[in-house]
Amino acid sequence: MRIRSLLMAGVAALSLSTATLAKDTGLLFVSSEKDNAVYVLDGSTYAVVKTIPTAARPRHLQFDPARERIFVACGRGNAIDIIDVASLALVDRIDGIDDPELFDFSKDGRTLFISLEDDSALGILDLDQHFAGRTGVPDLATAAPEPEEADADDADEREEEDEDGDGDGPDIAGLTTIETGKEPEGVLAGPDGNTVYVASEVANIVHVIDVADRQIRANVVAGNRPRRFALTPDGGQLWVTNELNASATVIDTATNKVLRTITFPAPTGLRSEDVTPVGIILSKDGKTAVVALGRANHIAFVDTGTGEIEDYVLVGKRAWNMTFNRSESLLFVANGLSDDITIVDTANRKAVRSVPIGRVPHTVLIDD
Repeated sequence: MRIRSLLMAGVAALSLSTATLAKDTGLLFVSSEKDNAVYVLDGSTYAVVKTIPTAARPRHLQFDPARERIFVACGRGNAIDIIDVASLALVDRIDGIDDPELFDFSKDGRTLFISLEDDSALGILDLDQHFAGRTGVPDLATAAPEPEEADADDADEREEEDEDGDGDGPDIAGLTTIETGKEPEGVLAGPDGNTVYVASEVANIVHVIDVADRQIRANVVAGNRPRRFALTPDGGQLWVTNELNASATVIDTATNKVLRTITFPAPTGLRSEDVTPVGIILSKDGKTAVVALGRANHIAFVDTGTGEIEDYVLVGKRAWNMTFNRSESLLFVANGLSDDITIVDTANRKAVRSVPIGRVPHTVLIDD
């Protein structure tokens, strides 16, 4: 019996090891701006299975194209941290980037496009050059959580404070920059491999950038304070959220002309100024856009063909960023001011669960 027990224990340990190394685990990853950590949640129970400390103020999260690592923009830490998905550990860091906002990968995963808000520039980081050319391995020291007494409602005020950098520009191996309008935030690499879209919050412009020529190919006037992007699956339309005039702009990518502007009326009981669209995601078939309405505490389902707003769904406070699971049966919404994520049944378009997580959650990813 003892030998059998030992054998069974060995099999269990091997199974656990294999599961740890497997991809498509169903795990959720949530960045917490004030806890200076990325939380890992079980995809079935939504219990926290691990907390991964990071540099200060982790916000935007994104898988690399191979989905083996998660890159984390740490604004106050002036770094992009790198988490290994298999080991659930912080394994590397791109150091010295002044308050990175958002970023995107080239299709081959060898280039990182970063909005450098303080420098009013798009950073183009050749990852091969960077890792080969940097001096030594950066210190992976992490930041302690912010004090509990700090008010969660100061997130937007801290964001404004962090916009006032020295503007001297980074000196990082493999990094070149292209000047943009003030306060670039949203960044999206186009499917052709040579186009990157950048939203300038202050200029109210979407820059269409030619990567090969390192030049702005077109400037498209959007709404007031454009924030985030989504492309239709055919690459024909670029959707842009406009935070300060409760709208989304739809751009024809072939002509760089505005096709339409969709305005979001305030949900019942709220004021128009509460509607602050930021996060946006499109379904795989391109027929539905979901827009997070910020302080209106709702998400909107939009028919991309007609521009009709089909449904509003009540979620948490300051709905900011979202992700689907693989089947698109569930949508996970990060709510920055209620410190939770809302899980939405997309077939019925109803919130089915709220999961408390961290303080000022910013981005949610799912490994499936």
